[in-house]
Amino acid sequence: MRPSEPGRPIPYLDNVAHEFPELRIVGGHIGFPWVAEMISLMMKHPNVYVDTSAYKASRFPAELVSYMRGPGRHKVLFGTNYPMLTPAECLAGVEMHALPKEVLTLFLADNARRAFKLPS
Repeated sequence: MRPSEPGRPIPYLDNVAHEFPELRIVGGHIGFPWVAEMISLMMKHPNVYVDTSAYKASRFPAELVSYMRGPGRHKVLFGTNYPMLTPAECLAGVEMHALPKEVLTLFLADNARRAFKLPS
Protein backbone atom coordinates (compact mmCIF):
# COMPACT_ATOMS: atom_id res chain seq x y z
CA MET A 1 0.00 0.00 0.00
CA ARG A 2 1.10 3.52 -0.74
CA PRO A 3 -0.16 6.83 0.71
CA SER A 4 -2.87 8.64 -1.23
CA GLU A 5 -1.17 12.06 -1.11
CA PRO A 6 -1.05 12.49 -4.91
CA GLY A 7 -4.75 11.62 -5.13
CA ARG A 8 -5.92 14.36 -2.78
CA PRO A 9 -8.08 15.70 -1.12
CA ILE A 10 -7.68 13.52 1.95
CA PRO A 11 -3.99 12.70 2.20
CA TYR A 12 -3.94 13.49 5.88
CA LEU A 13 -6.17 10.70 7.16
CA ASP A 14 -4.38 8.30 4.87
CA ASN A 15 -0.96 9.31 6.20
CA VAL A 16 -2.09 9.06 9.82
CA ALA A 17 -3.64 5.62 9.19
CA HIS A 18 -0.32 4.46 7.69
CA GLU A 19 1.76 5.88 10.52
CA PHE A 20 -0.52 4.57 13.27
CA PRO A 21 -2.21 1.42 11.92
CA GLU A 22 -3.69 0.50 15.32
CA LEU A 23 -5.31 3.93 15.79
CA ARG A 24 -9.05 4.00 15.17
CA ILE A 25 -9.95 7.01 13.03
CA VAL A 26 -13.53 8.23 12.58
CA GLY A 27 -13.94 10.79 9.83
CA GLY A 28 -16.90 13.11 10.25
CA HIS A 29 -19.71 14.46 8.13
CA ILE A 30 -19.70 11.50 5.70
CA GLY A 31 -16.42 12.84 4.35
CA PHE A 32 -18.38 15.29 2.21
CA PRO A 33 -17.66 16.53 -0.40
CA TRP A 34 -15.11 13.77 -0.84
CA VAL A 35 -17.38 10.82 -0.14
CA ALA A 36 -15.75 8.55 -2.71
CA GLU A 37 -12.31 9.27 -1.30
CA MET A 38 -13.53 8.60 2.24
CA ILE A 39 -14.97 5.28 1.11
CA SER A 40 -11.67 4.37 -0.55
CA LEU A 41 -9.79 5.10 2.70
CA MET A 42 -12.21 2.92 4.68
CA MET A 43 -11.70 0.10 2.20
CA LYS A 44 -7.95 0.54 2.39
CA HIS A 45 -7.54 0.82 6.17
CA PRO A 46 -9.21 -1.55 8.65
CA ASN A 47 -9.34 1.09 11.41
CA VAL A 48 -10.80 3.98 9.39
CA TYR A 49 -14.53 4.69 9.80
CA VAL A 50 -16.91 7.55 9.02
CA ASP A 51 -19.93 8.96 10.78
CA THR A 52 -23.03 10.61 9.42
CA SER A 53 -22.93 13.63 11.72
CA ALA A 54 -24.50 16.79 10.28
CA TYR A 55 -26.55 14.77 7.78
CA LYS A 56 -30.17 13.80 7.84
CA ALA A 57 -30.74 10.28 6.54
CA SER A 58 -32.81 11.73 3.71
CA ARG A 59 -29.64 13.45 2.42
CA PHE A 60 -27.23 10.51 2.53
CA PRO A 61 -25.35 10.29 -0.78
CA ALA A 62 -26.27 7.24 -2.86
CA GLU A 63 -22.65 6.07 -2.94
CA LEU A 64 -22.55 5.97 0.86
CA VAL A 65 -25.81 4.02 1.08
CA SER A 66 -24.51 1.55 -1.50
CA TYR A 67 -21.29 1.15 0.49
CA MET A 68 -23.29 0.60 3.70
CA ARG A 69 -25.26 -2.21 2.05
CA GLY A 70 -22.09 -3.95 0.92
CA PRO A 71 -18.46 -3.82 2.03
CA GLY A 72 -19.03 -0.85 4.34
CA ARG A 73 -21.68 -2.40 6.54
CA HIS A 74 -19.17 -2.41 9.44
CA LYS A 75 -17.65 1.02 8.76
CA VAL A 76 -20.39 3.68 8.94
CA LEU A 77 -21.51 5.08 12.30
CA PHE A 78 -24.69 7.00 13.01
CA GLY A 79 -24.08 10.56 14.13
CA THR A 80 -25.94 13.81 14.63
CA ASN A 81 -24.84 17.39 15.01
CA TYR A 82 -26.68 17.92 18.26
CA PRO A 83 -27.94 20.45 19.19
CA MET A 84 -28.03 21.73 15.59
CA LEU A 85 -29.64 18.46 14.43
CA THR A 86 -31.36 16.13 16.86
CA PRO A 87 -31.16 12.34 16.63
CA ALA A 88 -34.83 12.26 15.55
CA GLU A 89 -34.16 14.72 12.73
CA CYS A 90 -31.14 12.73 11.57
CA LEU A 91 -33.05 9.45 11.59
CA ALA A 92 -36.12 10.78 9.77
CA GLY A 93 -36.19 9.17 6.35
CA VAL A 94 -33.74 6.36 7.08
CA GLU A 95 -36.41 3.88 5.95
CA MET A 96 -36.22 5.29 2.41
CA HIS A 97 -32.86 3.56 2.03
CA ALA A 98 -34.39 0.12 2.71
CA LEU A 99 -31.35 -1.00 4.67
CA PRO A 100 -31.53 -4.61 5.83
CA LYS A 101 -32.19 -4.96 9.57
CA GLU A 102 -28.65 -6.23 10.18
CA VAL A 103 -27.14 -3.19 8.43
CA LEU A 104 -29.40 -0.80 10.32
CA THR A 105 -28.38 -2.36 13.66
CA LEU A 106 -24.71 -2.10 12.75
CA PHE A 107 -25.14 1.52 11.64
CA LEU A 108 -27.13 2.66 14.68
CA ALA A 109 -25.14 0.93 17.41
CA ASP A 110 -22.81 -1.98 16.75
CA ASN A 111 -20.29 -0.18 14.54
CA ALA A 112 -19.75 2.51 17.18
CA ARG A 113 -19.37 -0.16 19.86
CA ARG A 114 -16.68 -1.85 17.81
CA ALA A 115 -14.90 1.36 16.73
CA PHE A 116 -14.77 2.75 20.27
CA LYS A 117 -14.29 -0.65 21.98
CA LEU A 118 -17.51 -0.28 24.00
CA PRO A 119 -19.28 -3.22 25.67
CA SER A 120 -22.20 -4.81 23.84
